[in-house]
Amino acid sequence: MAVAVWRIWFYVLMVVPIVIMLPFLLIFTSSERFYPQYYFCARIWAKSILYGMGLYPVCKSPVKLKNGNSYMLVANHTSMIDIMLMLAVVRHPFIFVGKKELARIPLFGFFYRRTCILVDRNCNQSKHRVFSEAQRRLNQGNSICIFPEGGVPEDHALLLDNFKDGAFRIAIDYQIPIVPFTFYDNKKRFPYRFSFGGPGPLRVKAHDMIPTEGKSQGDRRELKLRTRQLILEDLQTMQN
Repeated sequence: MAVAVWRIWFYVLMVVPIVIMLPFLLIFTSSERFYPQYYFCARIWAKSILYGMGLYPVCKSPVKLKNGNSYMLVANHTSMIDIMLMLAVVRHPFIFVGKKELARIPLFGFFYRRTCILVDRNCNQSKHRVFSEAQRRLNQGNSICIFPEGGVPEDHALLLDNFKDGAFRIAIDYQIPIVPFTFYDNKKRFPYRFSFGGPGPLRVKAHDMIPTEGKSQGDRRELKLRTRQLILEDLQTMQN
Protein backbone atom coordinates (compact mmCIF):
# COMPACT_ATOMS: atom_id res chain seq x y z
CA MET A 1 0.00 0.00 0.00
CA ALA A 2 2.78 2.44 0.94
CA VAL A 3 4.60 1.80 -2.34
CA ALA A 4 1.38 2.35 -4.32
CA VAL A 5 0.80 5.73 -2.65
CA TRP A 6 4.43 6.66 -3.27
CA ARG A 7 4.11 5.75 -6.95
CA ILE A 8 0.90 7.79 -7.32
CA TRP A 9 2.70 10.73 -5.67
CA PHE A 10 5.17 10.57 -8.57
CA TYR A 11 2.45 11.48 -11.06
CA VAL A 12 1.25 14.29 -8.84
CA LEU A 13 4.78 15.67 -8.75
CA MET A 14 5.02 15.45 -12.55
CA VAL A 15 2.08 17.84 -12.87
CA VAL A 16 2.40 20.30 -9.99
CA PRO A 17 5.67 22.03 -11.07
CA ILE A 18 4.35 22.33 -14.63
CA VAL A 19 1.18 24.04 -13.37
CA ILE A 20 3.19 26.40 -11.17
CA MET A 21 5.58 27.34 -13.99
CA LEU A 22 2.93 27.24 -16.74
CA PRO A 23 3.12 30.92 -17.83
CA PHE A 24 6.91 30.74 -18.11
CA LEU A 25 6.81 27.40 -19.92
CA LEU A 26 4.34 28.71 -22.48
CA ILE A 27 6.59 31.69 -23.17
CA PHE A 28 9.83 29.71 -23.25
CA THR A 29 8.41 27.09 -25.63
CA SER A 30 6.95 29.69 -27.98
CA SER A 31 10.31 30.04 -29.76
CA GLU A 32 13.44 27.89 -29.93
CA ARG A 33 15.59 30.89 -29.08
CA PHE A 34 14.19 30.63 -25.54
CA TYR A 35 15.29 27.01 -25.18
CA PRO A 36 18.04 27.75 -22.57
CA GLN A 37 15.38 29.38 -20.38
CA TYR A 38 13.03 26.45 -20.91
CA TYR A 39 15.85 24.06 -20.04
CA PHE A 40 16.38 25.88 -16.74
CA CYS A 41 12.70 25.30 -15.92
CA ALA A 42 12.97 21.66 -17.01
CA ARG A 43 15.78 21.11 -14.52
CA ILE A 44 13.64 22.61 -11.73
CA TRP A 45 10.82 20.24 -12.76
CA ALA A 46 13.14 17.22 -12.74
CA LYS A 47 14.69 18.01 -9.37
CA SER A 48 11.26 18.71 -7.85
CA ILE A 49 10.14 15.22 -8.82
CA LEU A 50 13.28 13.42 -7.68
CA TYR A 51 13.70 15.16 -4.34
CA GLY A 52 9.94 15.12 -3.76
CA MET A 53 10.07 11.34 -4.14
CA GLY A 54 13.02 11.06 -1.76
CA LEU A 55 15.35 10.24 -4.66
CA TYR A 56 18.56 12.24 -4.61
CA PRO A 57 21.24 12.23 -7.34
CA VAL A 58 24.77 11.32 -6.31
CA CYS A 59 27.36 12.04 -9.01
CA LYS A 60 30.42 9.80 -8.79
CA SER A 61 32.24 12.07 -11.22
CA PRO A 62 31.63 15.67 -12.32
CA VAL A 63 29.90 16.41 -15.60
CA LYS A 64 32.33 18.76 -17.37
CA LEU A 65 30.74 20.15 -20.53
CA LYS A 66 31.83 23.45 -22.05
CA ASN A 67 29.33 26.10 -23.00
CA GLY A 68 29.17 26.61 -26.75
CA ASN A 69 30.15 23.00 -27.52
CA SER A 70 27.79 20.22 -28.53
CA TYR A 71 27.84 16.65 -27.25
CA MET A 72 26.07 13.34 -27.68
CA LEU A 73 24.86 12.18 -24.26
CA VAL A 74 24.04 8.48 -23.87
CA ALA A 75 23.08 6.31 -20.89
CA ASN A 76 21.56 2.98 -19.98
CA HIS A 77 17.76 3.09 -19.91
CA THR A 78 15.95 1.33 -17.07
CA SER A 79 13.25 3.61 -15.68
CA MET A 80 10.90 6.54 -16.21
CA ILE A 81 13.14 8.63 -13.96
CA ASP A 82 16.09 8.35 -16.39
CA ILE A 83 14.83 11.54 -18.05
CA MET A 84 14.66 13.41 -14.74
CA LEU A 85 18.07 12.20 -13.61
CA MET A 86 19.76 13.28 -16.83
CA LEU A 87 18.19 16.74 -16.53
CA ALA A 88 19.19 16.97 -12.88
CA VAL A 89 22.89 16.21 -13.39
CA VAL A 90 23.58 18.02 -16.69
CA ARG A 91 23.47 21.82 -16.67
CA HIS A 92 24.45 22.08 -20.33
CA PRO A 93 21.24 22.38 -22.46
CA PHE A 94 20.47 19.30 -24.50
CA ILE A 95 17.58 17.97 -26.59
CA PHE A 96 16.06 14.57 -25.91
CA VAL A 97 15.38 12.17 -28.77
CA GLY A 98 12.48 10.12 -27.46
CA LYS A 99 9.59 7.91 -28.43
CA LYS A 100 6.47 9.68 -29.65
CA GLU A 101 4.25 7.71 -27.24
CA LEU A 102 5.30 9.97 -24.36
CA ALA A 103 3.60 12.88 -26.13
CA ARG A 104 0.25 11.32 -25.13
CA ILE A 105 0.82 12.00 -21.41
CA PRO A 106 -1.52 14.85 -20.40
CA LEU A 107 0.14 18.24 -19.90
CA PHE A 108 3.67 16.80 -19.89
CA GLY A 109 3.14 15.61 -23.47
CA PHE A 110 2.27 19.12 -24.64
CA PHE A 111 5.72 20.46 -23.73
CA TYR A 112 7.43 17.21 -24.68
CA ARG A 113 6.18 17.61 -28.27
CA ARG A 114 7.34 21.22 -28.41
CA THR A 115 10.86 20.67 -27.11
CA CYS A 116 12.01 17.13 -27.94
CA ILE A 117 12.79 15.28 -31.16
CA LEU A 118 10.11 12.60 -31.46
CA VAL A 119 10.66 9.30 -33.18
CA ASP A 120 8.26 6.56 -34.23
CA ARG A 121 10.40 3.44 -34.10
CA ASN A 122 8.03 1.64 -36.47
CA CYS A 123 8.38 4.28 -39.18
CA ASN A 124 11.56 4.61 -41.25
CA GLN A 125 10.53 8.07 -42.45
CA SER A 126 10.27 9.23 -38.84
CA LYS A 127 13.75 7.87 -38.11
CA HIS A 128 15.18 9.81 -41.06
CA ARG A 129 13.53 13.01 -39.81
CA VAL A 130 15.37 12.59 -36.52
CA PHE A 131 18.71 13.14 -38.25
CA SER A 132 17.66 16.34 -40.01
CA GLU A 133 16.07 17.68 -36.83
CA ALA A 134 19.15 16.77 -34.79
CA GLN A 135 21.32 18.69 -37.27
CA ARG A 136 19.15 21.77 -36.91
CA ARG A 137 19.26 21.69 -33.11
CA LEU A 138 23.01 21.04 -33.03
CA ASN A 139 23.51 24.07 -35.27
CA GLN A 140 21.80 26.09 -32.53
CA GLY A 141 24.54 25.06 -30.10
CA ASN A 142 22.55 22.42 -28.22
CA SER A 143 23.59 18.89 -27.36
CA ILE A 144 21.58 15.74 -28.01
CA CYS A 145 20.61 12.99 -25.55
CA ILE A 146 19.66 9.50 -26.72
CA PHE A 147 19.15 6.30 -24.77
CA PRO A 148 20.75 3.97 -27.33
CA GLU A 149 18.99 0.81 -26.16
CA GLY A 150 15.94 2.27 -27.88
CA GLY A 151 13.70 1.72 -24.86
CA VAL A 152 13.60 -0.01 -21.50
CA PRO A 153 14.33 -3.74 -22.00
CA GLU A 154 11.28 -5.95 -21.49
CA ASP A 155 13.49 -8.53 -19.79
CA HIS A 156 13.91 -7.09 -16.28
CA ALA A 157 16.87 -9.38 -15.66
CA LEU A 158 18.79 -7.95 -18.62
CA LEU A 159 21.58 -5.68 -17.42
CA LEU A 160 22.07 -3.79 -20.70
CA ASP A 161 20.40 -4.31 -24.06
CA ASN A 162 22.14 -3.98 -27.43
CA PHE A 163 22.67 -0.42 -28.65
CA LYS A 164 21.10 0.97 -31.79
CA ASP A 165 23.08 3.01 -34.32
CA GLY A 166 21.34 6.39 -34.23
CA ALA A 167 23.32 8.19 -31.52
CA PHE A 168 26.64 7.09 -33.00
CA ARG A 169 25.68 7.94 -36.54
CA ILE A 170 24.77 11.48 -35.50
CA ALA A 171 27.91 11.87 -33.36
CA ILE A 172 30.11 10.85 -36.29
CA ASP A 173 28.23 12.94 -38.85
CA TYR A 174 28.72 16.09 -36.78
CA GLN A 175 32.04 15.10 -35.17
CA ILE A 176 30.79 15.69 -31.64
CA PRO A 177 32.15 13.76 -28.64
CA ILE A 178 30.10 11.05 -26.98
CA VAL A 179 29.57 11.39 -23.22
CA PRO A 180 28.49 8.04 -21.69
CA PHE A 181 26.64 7.94 -18.38
CA THR A 182 25.95 4.97 -16.13
CA PHE A 183 22.77 5.06 -14.05
CA TYR A 184 23.25 2.51 -11.27
CA ASP A 185 20.11 2.65 -9.14
CA ASN A 186 17.17 3.77 -11.30
CA LYS A 187 15.90 0.24 -11.99
CA LYS A 188 15.96 -0.57 -8.27
CA ARG A 189 14.49 2.74 -7.07
CA PHE A 190 11.76 3.22 -9.68
CA PRO A 191 11.23 0.18 -11.91
CA TYR A 192 8.33 -0.15 -14.34
CA ARG A 193 6.73 -2.71 -12.02
CA PHE A 194 4.23 -0.67 -10.02
CA SER A 195 4.55 -2.51 -6.70
CA PHE A 196 8.32 -2.11 -6.45
CA GLY A 197 10.70 0.72 -5.66
CA GLY A 198 11.45 3.17 -2.89
CA PRO A 199 13.38 6.32 -1.90
CA GLY A 200 17.17 6.49 -1.78
CA PRO A 201 20.25 7.64 -3.66
CA LEU A 202 20.49 7.65 -7.45
CA ARG A 203 24.15 7.14 -8.25
CA VAL A 204 25.33 8.27 -11.65
CA LYS A 205 28.74 8.35 -13.28
CA ALA A 206 29.78 10.52 -16.21
CA HIS A 207 32.55 8.73 -18.08
CA ASP A 208 35.36 10.36 -20.01
CA MET A 209 34.30 11.65 -23.38
CA ILE A 210 34.80 9.45 -26.41
CA PRO A 211 36.03 11.59 -29.33
CA THR A 212 34.68 11.18 -32.85
CA GLU A 213 37.01 13.55 -34.68
CA GLY A 214 38.35 11.88 -37.79
CA LYS A 215 35.86 9.01 -37.48
CA SER A 216 33.73 7.88 -40.43
CA GLN A 217 30.54 5.87 -40.60
CA GLY A 218 32.75 2.84 -41.11
CA ASP A 219 33.84 3.27 -37.47
CA ARG A 220 30.26 3.40 -36.19
CA ARG A 221 30.00 -0.22 -35.05
CA GLU A 222 33.31 -0.10 -33.17
CA LEU A 223 32.28 3.14 -31.49
CA LYS A 224 28.89 1.70 -30.51
CA LEU A 225 30.40 -1.47 -29.07
CA ARG A 226 33.09 0.47 -27.22
CA THR A 227 30.51 2.73 -25.57
CA ARG A 228 28.22 -0.15 -24.64
CA GLN A 229 31.09 -2.17 -23.19
CA LEU A 230 32.17 0.78 -21.05
CA ILE A 231 28.73 1.08 -19.46
CA LEU A 232 28.22 -2.69 -19.21
CA GLU A 233 31.51 -3.28 -17.41
CA ASP A 234 30.70 -0.46 -15.01
CA LEU A 235 27.29 -2.00 -14.21
CA GLN A 236 28.86 -5.44 -13.76
CA THR A 237 31.50 -4.04 -11.40
CA MET A 238 28.84 -2.44 -9.22
CA GLN A 239 26.93 -5.72 -9.02
CA ASN A 240 29.95 -7.66 -7.76
